Amino acid sequence: MDLIKKYFPSMPEEQFALFDKLEKLYPEWNEKINVISRKDIDELNIRHVLHSLAITKYTSFAPGTKIIDVGTGGGFPGIPLAICFPDCEFHLVDSIGKKIKVVQGVADALGLKNVKAEQVRSENVKAKYDFVVSRAVTAFPRFVSLTKHLISNKDKNAISNGILYLKGGDFEEEIKPFAKRLSLVDLPDYYEEDFFETKKLIHLTF
Repeated sequence: MDLIKKYFPSMPEEQFALFDKLEKLYPEWNEKINVISRKDIDELNIRHVLHSLAITKYTSFAPGTKIIDVGTGGGFPGIPLAICFPDCEFHLVDSIGKKIKVVQGVADALGLKNVKAEQVRSENVKAKYDFVVSRAVTAFPRFVSLTKHLISNKDKNAISNGILYLKGGDFEEEIKPFAKRLSLVDLPDYYEEDFFETKKLIHLTF
């Protein structure tokens, strides 16, 4: 919790309380259904929570914004974002049912009424959203092809609708085809921990 307070000192107390609860919930769920590696569960706030919250450093979603988290896994970045933006709608999807069971369990325990968790592939989702968020579930060009149909063309935020993709490592070749429509943020601009050294946030618009 100290790390979250360090980087988000003005966060409302009720949100801090939810992150405190989240920190206890994931180890409990992980004992039943393994969705996070043991190494990662021991550093949950750095490797999952703060990583997810990099999106909130980049932009603040307007009330009523609709966001879909594709390949949510255990609920990241969707659950932390849903805590920060209670007036926005979050649809967390994954093709693996046991992961969605964990996501729904955590959302219910936190009382997050703005979260819908569903076992479904993104290509089968028909609704439109302001933003698609995700944490590196596949190569970027493939991710774009699987999710671009989900983006609404009606902007309501300070930034244009599109994909917000958290990714690490060397992926210059992957993003070359999208260079004219893409913004890239180095996460060390936000965080000083070594974990974020090669991590970036991609914002692709259409």
